[in-house]
Amino acid sequence: MRDSLRRRVKDKLSWQNERDIYTTPGMKHENVLRYIGSEKRGSNLEMELWLISSFHERGSLSDYLKGNVISWNELGHIAETMSCGLAFLHEDIPRYKGEGPKPAIAHRDFKSKNVLLKTDLSACIADFGLAVRFEPGKPPGDTHGQVGTRRYMAPEVLEGAINFQRDAFLRIDMYAMGLVLWELVMRCTAADGPVDEYILPFEEEIGQHPTLEDLQDVVVHKKMRPVLKECWYKHPGLALFCETIEECWDHDAEARLSAGCVVERISQTRRLINGTTSDCLVTMVTAVTNVDLPPKESSI
Repeated sequence: MRDSLRRRVKDKLSWQNERDIYTTPGMKHENVLRYIGSEKRGSNLEMELWLISSFHERGSLSDYLKGNVISWNELGHIAETMSCGLAFLHEDIPRYKGEGPKPAIAHRDFKSKNVLLKTDLSACIADFGLAVRFEPGKPPGDTHGQVGTRRYMAPEVLEGAINFQRDAFLRIDMYAMGLVLWELVMRCTAADGPVDEYILPFEEEIGQHPTLEDLQDVVVHKKMRPVLKECWYKHPGLALFCETIEECWDHDAEARLSAGCVVERISQTRRLINGTTSDCLVTMVTAVTNVDLPPKESSI
């Protein structure tokens, strides 16, 4: 009974937080799940809490990748729209399209399960039960330590060594972004080689149900990350994706790319590769490292 009550309290707090995030002024963007309303049904222990949002029949990115491989163009489109959504969340906007000021928002549970796909494979970010707002002059609310999905926790979260500042929380999201980009590349058909079955980040290393101690050992102490395959580096576009992934999941939080920088990187990579004929690809492999991409040091 006590566990059931604890779960209900937790669910209610999550529902209230998600509703508050969705109703934040300026919280509308094509790459964020569209919120329609909320509803309470029943009372006391029988109460049901509902959030009403747009429906996307393709489901989550995780579920889609389990059953589908993706082309180079689909990879670029999903990755760019997903990073656009996260960049929008992370940004302070004094006045967004006449809707009032929008504070920076850290998602804190960013993962492929919380990215939904529209019919055209545009991504939209969902599930803000753990999200936190950073409004000027106001405390950010509950920002206690190890929250989110264990597998996607950044090293500093696994260590319990979080700097409780705005930028630190945004960088935690960016570590998870690196893992989700890896999931996308893993299922892309652009490389010259077989496409592996879908697996979650670190599933190959420590299985489907890792403990916190498992992840601390692999991610924090051994500083391991999911494998970036050699054949990916032979495709100029995937090579640039791999570089971006590595700079998102950097062990040093302050060295990670910002979401805005990831958008620019992916956009430039798509323009570069899509404007290149197949005859030029061999030359491109040696040239990609000289492309004038936004620097790693871009501020969050």
